[in-house]
Amino acid sequence: MANGNDGRNRHFILEGVTETEAYRYPGGGGGDGPEIPERDRSTHAAALRGQLSKVRATAEATAGAQRDAGMEEGLGLQVEFESFSELELAFESLARENQGIELLNVRRGKETTRATVFVPDGKLDHFENLIVAYLERRKDSRDYPRDNRRLLDTIQQIRAASLRALWTDDDEAFPTNEGEPVWWEIWLTVRGNRQATTDAFRERAGLQGMRVAKGELGFPERTVLLARASVEQLRASMVTLNNIAELRRPKETAEFFDSLHPSEQQEWLEDLLARTRYPDGDEDVPYVCLLDTGVNRGHPLLSPALAVDDLHTVEPGWGTDDGDGHGTEMAGLALAGNLTEVLAGSGPVDFGHRLESVKLLPHDGATGTDPEHHGYLTIEAAARPEITAPSHRRVFGMTVTARDNRDRGRPSAWSSALDALAADSSARGGHPRLLVVSAGNVNDPMAWSNYPASNDSDGVHDPAQAWNVLTVGACTDLVRVTGPGTSGYAPIASKGGLSPYSTTSLPWERHWPLKPDIVMEGGNAARDSLSAVPLPSLSLLTTSHRPAERAFTTAHATSASSALAARLAARVMEAYPGLWPETVRGLIVHSAEWTDAMTDAYLPASQNRSKGDYQKLLRRCGFGVPDLDRALWSVANSLTMVVEETLVPFERGKSGNVVTREMQLHNLPWPQGSLEELGNTPVEMRVTLSYFIEPNPSRRGVRSRYRYESHGLRFDVKRPLETIDSFRGRISAAARDDEYASGTSGDDPAWLIGTQSRHRGSLHADIWRGTAADLASRGAIAVYPTAGWWKTRSALGHYERAVRYSLVVSIRAPDVDVDLYAEVANQIDVGVPVEI
Repeated sequence: MANGNDGRNRHFILEGVTETEAYRYPGGGGGDGPEIPERDRSTHAAALRGQLSKVRATAEATAGAQRDAGMEEGLGLQVEFESFSELELAFESLARENQGIELLNVRRGKETTRATVFVPDGKLDHFENLIVAYLERRKDSRDYPRDNRRLLDTIQQIRAASLRALWTDDDEAFPTNEGEPVWWEIWLTVRGNRQATTDAFRERAGLQGMRVAKGELGFPERTVLLARASVEQLRASMVTLNNIAELRRPKETAEFFDSLHPSEQQEWLEDLLARTRYPDGDEDVPYVCLLDTGVNRGHPLLSPALAVDDLHTVEPGWGTDDGDGHGTEMAGLALAGNLTEVLAGSGPVDFGHRLESVKLLPHDGATGTDPEHHGYLTIEAAARPEITAPSHRRVFGMTVTARDNRDRGRPSAWSSALDALAADSSARGGHPRLLVVSAGNVNDPMAWSNYPASNDSDGVHDPAQAWNVLTVGACTDLVRVTGPGTSGYAPIASKGGLSPYSTTSLPWERHWPLKPDIVMEGGNAARDSLSAVPLPSLSLLTTSHRPAERAFTTAHATSASSALAARLAARVMEAYPGLWPETVRGLIVHSAEWTDAMTDAYLPASQNRSKGDYQKLLRRCGFGVPDLDRALWSVANSLTMVVEETLVPFERGKSGNVVTREMQLHNLPWPQGSLEELGNTPVEMRVTLSYFIEPNPSRRGVRSRYRYESHGLRFDVKRPLETIDSFRGRISAAARDDEYASGTSGDDPAWLIGTQSRHRGSLHADIWRGTAADLASRGAIAVYPTAGWWKTRSALGHYERAVRYSLVVSIRAPDVDVDLYAEVANQIDVGVPVEI
């Protein structure tokens, strides 16, 4: 723990500071929900019965047609329920899984909510029984209403579902030419036997003349595959293809930028190679594994870092080489960073990581008509190097994104596949992965004339909305315009500002994660009075895929920034070889800071800043620009502590329901004495909680029992006037005694982001600013669970699984000469407990 010669110290990786105890949610009940207008029961029941009678006739005809088609199992009808205007449909109450009645999807319009439900043959009587109980105003033995009023009084219409009732994508994305075959993303139910259900769909689709792509994605309650068919084919096949839960349009991948003219000469490369050291292939070093267009390892700068055996492809016919150029460009950035800086230096260059490559795209990047370049191939791509070199410690870097942003933060099949990869859902979390993904680009120069509003209107692209990945946007320090014909141009973004290329999550609904997570250099663009253009002088220098013609080329946008972020992750893994992927992601985000240009552009004057202002800043710039030194090192007046832990969030309670099980309290070695001596000196505490969720995607409600995330975790920090026992009681009802009384409820205003915004996604960070005296007694931090589908979908049997998380905590006193680090180090060395 001693100080290094340059004043840098390794972060504290703590053990033995955690207490595990029972956890119960401390809040009260949610009440009876929103007010639902009461209707005349006899009139409303008669209307619903009339609609149900029409559905019954359709159901009987459908069952007959299904038997005629040779179906022996899975007979039934998809039924659509629509709410009254401006009422939320009580859609969860429509499902009765013990009878095989399954909620397929929920679609919210501007005024009404619609839900599609699969009703097995003979089970429509269930809804008739609901109406009977409604008319009879039934109550149970405790005199509680059991009349289904809160469900039935929201239902305006019941009808047999049309093809559009299965469409959960944007309305404008629905095919307009009903006779033209197009690719569809088919979301199938599981129905007890995933393989049998999928095989049945493939067989029946084939009989209807549809083409079904190879490969599929499996999620806990859905299987996703792709099929080529016309609207007319699908509509005519709904009777036999009744295991479809949702239909969406597949994503097309983004076009890559053409290479710009090189601005450097071959002798620069020779000079760089003469002062560069590479790790051998048998050294235990991290690897950056690029999922891109392949890499041409013939480039002299790349070949020593990229073995032939570490070149892979998802399609053998494509080969492993890079005919497009993009993958080789990203390889140069992932290995060496911006070569403009490297070549300008004269000192030794010591690479501490190596490269791998998986060709995820063909040489021309054309994937618009090929359905396989999505979640399935991404999973296949990750498997290639893991099979060949299972012992490699790697970070995956992916710069492939969809052309559109219509998901607006909602999980897609592709982003869910990335979440499953990161969490290693298929192996119950046995081998989590760190994935670094570009946020996607604003690549229309016409839009740049509206910078920075152009960033705000273009949402982060699929699959970068994935919760578990490190999503990287672009900022820029490049503002010097040079080169022939550029005298009339000025840079669009100011130094330290958000790059014109960067997308944001401002267009998303507020409950989705705050993305991007960080921003890194992605280049700038320039404009004159007539146009806006990318320029070599405002781009990053990297390796060319045609080294015989030119050594270097330029790159820009979020692809470049994500390659730099993957390199940064590898360098953290090099310094701390044993850290979990969750921790590496957490340290990178934890090290990030907003530039002055970002806060000046997006925040009001300091005295008027609200938590909402910081949330908007996060949705534009993430947590800012990460810093390698802060990610790797503590110094005397700025220390970082890291805790890696495992807890079991849920268990089956005595009543048979799944309940929360445990929380963990971290009593950190805290520099209490030094902080108290600093008194009113301004200081900062930063807390980052990083974990991976298991995804369960479907369009069945964001906060319903059909949640996307397996579980949630939250953190809270002890407040100055709280004892440890009162802190426990505030967090968990299980810790309260008969005398418990809390005077510290509500949010803590000293946090920049606050509990209402920071706990979105699976990476939570916040910054507390106040006096040293106020911080001195805050050295206890609780981590506790919140709801997820492991709890609400207990029949799936995942609720007793353990989860990992990383907690990163920093204390900074940047303006004073104080050795906080030494006080903490002394506590750890002698094992002295600290009373907070």
